[in-house]
Amino acid sequence: MRYLDVERKKNMLKRPLLTEKITKLQDANNQYAFEVDRRANKIEIKRAIEKRFDVHVLSVRTMNMKGKMKTLGRFTGRRSDWKKAVITVKPGEELVVFENV
Repeated sequence: MRYLDVERKKNMLKRPLLTEKITKLQDANNQYAFEVDRRANKIEIKRAIEKRFDVHVLSVRTMNMKGKMKTLGRFTGRRSDWKKAVITVKPGEELVVFENV
């Protein structure tokens, strides 16, 4: 395996996403959302979640999110595109994403 592939697997899960909508999904359906590497597939994401959080993942849904156009004064630019993954965890299990919150 190439060095870049090893580094990509280490940093596949970039950050958890916490919004009102995702919080409702956590409470109702035991689903969590993460920003993941754009090249990651569903199988790799499932393995990474199961390994890091020691839970059983039932399903993974992924979405490619387009970066927004932003303006600062007279300059315009574009945010980077990114990938979102919504993970459904087995009932009775939960992810401890933020321990002290």
